[in-house]
Amino acid sequence: MARTIQTLKNIAKIHRSKLLATFSLVALENVLILLYPLVGSFAVNAVLAGNVFNALVYALVVLIIWVVGSARRAVDTRAFVRIYADLPIKAIINEKQKGTTSSATAHANLARQFVAFFEEHLPILITASFSIVGSVVMLLIIEFWSGVIALTILILFLLILPSYTRKNDRLYFKLNNRLENEVHTIERIRNAELVKHYDLLSKIRIAISNREAVSFLVIGVVLSILFGVTLAILANKKVEAGHIYAVITYMWSFAMSLDDMPRLVEKFSELKDIGNRVEV
Repeated sequence: MARTIQTLKNIAKIHRSKLLATFSLVALENVLILLYPLVGSFAVNAVLAGNVFNALVYALVVLIIWVVGSARRAVDTRAFVRIYADLPIKAIINEKQKGTTSSATAHANLARQFVAFFEEHLPILITASFSIVGSVVMLLIIEFWSGVIALTILILFLLILPSYTRKNDRLYFKLNNRLENEVHTIERIRNAELVKHYDLLSKIRIAISNREAVSFLVIGVVLSILFGVTLAILANKKVEAGHIYAVITYMWSFAMSLDDMPRLVEKFSELKDIGNRVEV
């Protein structure tokens, strides 16, 4: 764990300016996304009131979000292409000094997972964190009891997170053990050994997939409670259409981001194990 965090810190330090530009845009994009349901609620009310100018503000906010998102994608491609080119070289040199070309190749492939984390999963993590926390806060402000239920769900999942993570760590330890030695297995070209190797890989990946499926189901159950209670509350209150739009949009934002979390936890478990194997 400590080695993985140190590796991530080293990558961030070496490529500080590139990553700062990318994640500043990620943060800005997420602030805008967090605010847009409120703007949308005003737009819905403006449409119902026949106020065209106020309704069109929503379209402007949508355009700004997409412009910022487009800029972020252009910047992060340039940043991560350079990091991709740099990181495997260090992993190959470090491993080549102590091992064979095949082991160096395997470690180079594993090392790329660190860059994939920065490029793909860290932005998702930032977005999910913004959305989950922001949605809970906004629900507490605009529909208090819905916010309380969402906060309770979040706390319950945080309590079971350590146990969930430990099981993921064990699965990814087994998976990366197989992947690290895959080149040696292929080089020996023994049919029975190859069959056993890929059979074990399949079983481990199925076990990981099963955990993700169960997580998805559990999240669906608790979210159905959130939506059901909230809609019951709204049905018994006199509220504007814009308010209903904002509440439901924040609940969906909470739901979609919560659904991303099991995959992110799995990715970090994978990364922790790779960090114990690869020097970059």
